[in-house]
Amino acid sequence: MDTSKKTEPPLSVEMVQQRANPDRSPSASIYVPEQGGYKEKFVNAVEDKYKCEKCHFILCNPKQTECGHRFCETCMNALLSTPSPKCTACQESIVKDKVFKDNCCRRELLALQIYCRNENKGCKEQLSLGQLLMHLKTDCQFEELACPHLPDHIEKTCKYRETTCKYCKSQVPMIMLQVHIIMQTSSAKTHIFFLLQLNAHLSECINAPSTCSFKRYGCTFQGTNQQIKAHEASSAVQHVNLLKEWSNALENKVALLQNESLEKNKSIQTLHNQICSFEIEIERQKEMLRNNESKILHLQRVIDSQAEKLKELDKEIRPFRQNWEEADSMKSSVESLQNRVTELESVDKTAGQGARNTSMLETQLSRHDQMLSVHDIRLADMDLRFQVLETASYNGVLIWKIRDYKRRKQEAVMGKTLSLYSQPFYTGYFGYKMCARVYLNGDGMGKGTHLSLFFVIMRGEYDALLPWPFKQKVTLMLMDQGPSRRHLGDAFKPDPNSSSFKKPTGEMNIASGCPVFVAQTVLENGTYIKDDTIFIKVIVDTSDLPDP
Repeated sequence: MDTSKKTEPPLSVEMVQQRANPDRSPSASIYVPEQGGYKEKFVNAVEDKYKCEKCHFILCNPKQTECGHRFCETCMNALLSTPSPKCTACQESIVKDKVFKDNCCRRELLALQIYCRNENKGCKEQLSLGQLLMHLKTDCQFEELACPHLPDHIEKTCKYRETTCKYCKSQVPMIMLQVHIIMQTSSAKTHIFFLLQLNAHLSECINAPSTCSFKRYGCTFQGTNQQIKAHEASSAVQHVNLLKEWSNALENKVALLQNESLEKNKSIQTLHNQICSFEIEIERQKEMLRNNESKILHLQRVIDSQAEKLKELDKEIRPFRQNWEEADSMKSSVESLQNRVTELESVDKTAGQGARNTSMLETQLSRHDQMLSVHDIRLADMDLRFQVLETASYNGVLIWKIRDYKRRKQEAVMGKTLSLYSQPFYTGYFGYKMCARVYLNGDGMGKGTHLSLFFVIMRGEYDALLPWPFKQKVTLMLMDQGPSRRHLGDAFKPDPNSSSFKKPTGEMNIASGCPVFVAQTVLENGTYIKDDTIFIKVIVDTSDLPDP
């Protein structure tokens, strides 16, 4: 044999696997094609959901797009390398960050049964796709494997390599070299001849010691060749029984192994289902985490903006606090002036002098009253702004606290202040702006006998993004402050044809609600008034409200 010429060994399974997967070691246990999907012969027909939308072969390392279609890993990489990748199934654009590995589908694929790729050479094995590589490397008797050290083996270590005899200069296999050298002497030839004759005689000698050919099945008989023949002829029934016992034991072992295999398959399927459910739950938790993070960021921005508004409001309040102190001092001045007027009126002076002093004091008193009225208006405006800021709600629920009920109702009876507006409240940070309106002495058919309560849609900053007309269910309630908590309430669904629920064109729409919401006798004789205060609650259903 000419060892000087080295031939390149054929490609092995390991080499193909390494070339197809350069980022994996040759010891990887799953076969992966170099390009595209699997082209193996499957035992059963494969569903279309397991086929690549690009190469139409069975998916290899499946990846799923946002539109729900699956591709082989190499096919997806090829699509993403194009300037504007699109799904070949639905023509939707593919975003690289929205493509993810479908591990659940991959495990289902690797569990599909296939025929060995050497079926045409005689291998009848059926196995799962995930076992193909291990089968070809270790079990398949028809797979052609190349020695990875073939050139070095041929030159240095192969025991069948040819070498030159130093005596006769002929080419002899290395394993036969010593025998060849011995055969060169005549005495050695004669000795070997007698050994060969002796071996041939022992195989035919009737007195040579031997054992029963059924020894592997449990027969313990020993004797000469002649005795063995007689034993085998006379003990056929015994040998058949031994064979039967051996066969039964073998069947029991096979049944036991089959049961163990079924149990393991069930356990594997259970674990597979659990893993799939865990992966689905993990993806759901990740999605919830992403949503919560976005909500937290949004709330943080809202809190920051509110903090800035509070700072600005505090700056605006400072001069009003000073005005309040000035008003208090002016009140004390007015009181002192009134005292002086009283004293002057009680003193008997000349009529002319008294009239002039009285006229002057009245003028000063009138001027101070005007200044106090201006400060009262400013303070009332600031109080309203504070109340709005402190009680603003963004979840569609308003709780309105009305103090000084008796005084406010008396003002309504006298016609000074017929109705009161609540602070605004919202269905969300970017939702509808609303308020409540109450007539303590009633309005319309309830005037003088009932408390009238109405719901008002106000013009908001985000009305352009909201659906109109307003369609959310509204619940109006008077809160019972006693231990029984028997709240009085009424609910209604907005009329889409009413102008009260269309998009506001002014500051607020016409109020809509209940003119006879609660009788004044029920209100004033129950536990709805406590410490001269009542509470009104308005609930707007936001469960079916879409985001703007």
